Amino acid sequence: MGSEPPSSPQVVEDGGEEDEEELSGGEEADLRSSSGRGSLLTRRGITLRVLLKDGLVEPGDGVLAIHYLGKNFVGDLLTDGKIRWVETGQIFNSPSAWATHCKRLVNPAKKSGCGWASVRYRGQKLVQYKTTWLHKYQPSADMSLVSEEDDDEDEEEGKTTVQADEKNKNTKPGLNDVVVSRRTDRERIPVRYCTLGTRDAARDPHTLVELSAFSAINRFQPFNVAVSSNVLLLMDFHCHLTTSEVVGYLGGRWDTNTQLLTVLRAFPCRTRLADRDSASAVEEEICQNLFMRGLSLVGWYHSHPRGPALPSLQDIDSQMDHQLRLQGSNNGFQPCLGIICGPYYHGNQGVASTITPFWVVPPPEQRPNDYGIPVAVEVTYVQDNFLTSDVLNEMMLLVDYYRAAPDLVQFNQYWCPDTTMMDKIKGSLSCHAPKDQAYSQILEHVYSQLSNMH
Repeated sequence: MGSEPPSSPQVVEDGGEEDEEELSGGEEADLRSSSGRGSLLTRRGITLRVLLKDGLVEPGDGVLAIHYLGKNFVGDLLTDGKIRWVETGQIFNSPSAWATHCKRLVNPAKKSGCGWASVRYRGQKLVQYKTTWLHKYQPSADMSLVSEEDDDEDEEEGKTTVQADEKNKNTKPGLNDVVVSRRTDRERIPVRYCTLGTRDAARDPHTLVELSAFSAINRFQPFNVAVSSNVLLLMDFHCHLTTSEVVGYLGGRWDTNTQLLTVLRAFPCRTRLADRDSASAVEEEICQNLFMRGLSLVGWYHSHPRGPALPSLQDIDSQMDHQLRLQGSNNGFQPCLGIICGPYYHGNQGVASTITPFWVVPPPEQRPNDYGIPVAVEVTYVQDNFLTSDVLNEMMLLVDYYRAAPDLVQFNQYWCPDTTMMDKIKGSLSCHAPKDQAYSQILEHVYSQLSNMH
């Protein structure tokens, strides 16, 4: 591999048991016309080249990813449907070939890659795009054909599957409810921004939109961002407590000289989103807390409890409003960071929540009636030295607030066959651990309170 010149990258064809066959143009056309379960209508039949031709995916740098046993692999989708591994420049003919190669690097005993269930395009499993293609061109097709890989991969990554549900529903309380709710999330596929067009009042405001990269719209990220680990820990804790959407604000500092936005504190809103009467009082309290700490309002966060951590059309408009409001508060530019936390989405890797920082670029001047463009924000995460008493106190206030809530998460139930909800929240919060390892002992008091809230 190392001897190959950059202009002649190695093409890897071995995909183990799962590799796909290249189809001719005529065979790809037959896919659309065939209505039965013929030899072409299999998981081998629908290739990346087919999805590219029909506009379900687009070529791009770094749009493909594999997350496996704690390791991340990034790939470019080429115009011919092949995949280029960013790290080495190797070319792979199919998702399965790439997934098998990457997984064998981590686990040499791995025999196949389950490519369509393992590889994600802009955050979503490729198998979901395959399902969309079948719904469009083969509405009578048996959907089990596209999910046969998915089950094996889900078990491998520690996620709940339908088969696991059947094995465990009689032995572990509450698992069936969790599995059913998570299974419905799979059907909610985000749309690409380029498909939105002009604002349409008839469009569902909860439609999720994939994030673009600044580079994809020919821009540079206009500011740098650093986020404290205690901010992530408190925010993640808040979002885990309830099955309803929550919201909070972010406090920090904006340095105009270095163009650095530092997020130092999360301020959870202990109120219901629909409770407008108490919202103003809660916001006033947060403003006072910001002032007392010498911090500025630098952003906001909210949760998508069971869905992807991607902005909806409503979120895009809210983020744009926040950006304009902060920018109008002084004479200079000040960014406003939006963060979405997805604690219980079935597509998350393991127990960790997906946390998505984003920003919205206004639409082009010649298209003022378009939606704003949601873009991913690159963030540096800074590990705090210890868990502050301030954060711990805020956690206990949240416990008290949700103690009698009807939508409180039941932490004695099971998230997946071998992981309780309590294990889930502990595992996710450990991703934001401070340097002082004594934090886990400090949090045991909080966890004991959660265990007694049922």
